[in-house]
Amino acid sequence: MLIPKGALVVSCQARADNPLHGPVHMSAMAQAAEAGGAGGIRANGAEDVAAIRAVTRLPVIGIAKVWDDRFPVYITPGFEQAARVALAGAHIIGLDATARPRDGEPVERLIGRIRDELGREVFADIATLEEGRAAHAHGATYIATTLSGYTDETASRKSAAPDLELLSALVAEVPAPVVAEGRFDTPELVAEAFRRGAHAVVVGTAITNPREITRKFAQAAEAWAATERL
Repeated sequence: MLIPKGALVVSCQARADNPLHGPVHMSAMAQAAEAGGAGGIRANGAEDVAAIRAVTRLPVIGIAKVWDDRFPVYITPGFEQAARVALAGAHIIGLDATARPRDGEPVERLIGRIRDELGREVFADIATLEEGRAAHAHGATYIATTLSGYTDETASRKSAAPDLELLSALVAEVPAPVVAEGRFDTPELVAEAFRRGAHAVVVGTAITNPREITRKFAQAAEAWAATERL
């Protein structure tokens, strides 16, 4: 098992419209995360994975996002994408392990091929307890709460807070390392996840997206200014 128990995993990702998009910025972000005490990195795409592997000794969870309006699954939907990030140096392959339609083979076969043909651990992003149980049964190494609130079935759970109830349920019922991910934006929430039994916690936006962090502060400033004008 490559992700140590108690690790903070930092998600170093930036979409194409973000000024920090690209391997140069993401590799620098990964270096900063390692210097700050991170125990792992999550990264999107072969170029970013390769650049990050070149500058850090931390385990890298590699994913490949493929956007297709016909299918809701976009996180490493097929073996081709998984093989590409594995070749780039990812130690672990992250994928969407929800029950939603995907462009490619069934998730149970994909998990098996990643383990058997690529020799990589599998990091399964799920949204429900049932999906967590299934991903574990199919051979996933880690079960993560990443997609709770982001599927039609779980949309009502999306709020400002993480889905701690799902985390607790997974810890109680799934005999695999459970990783807390999704809307963890304060040290207190990270500590609560560990208190509830999380093997590791993934934090992204709150650490590696200055644009969104700035927006939060700017919104607070604007709200204060609005009250002054009343």
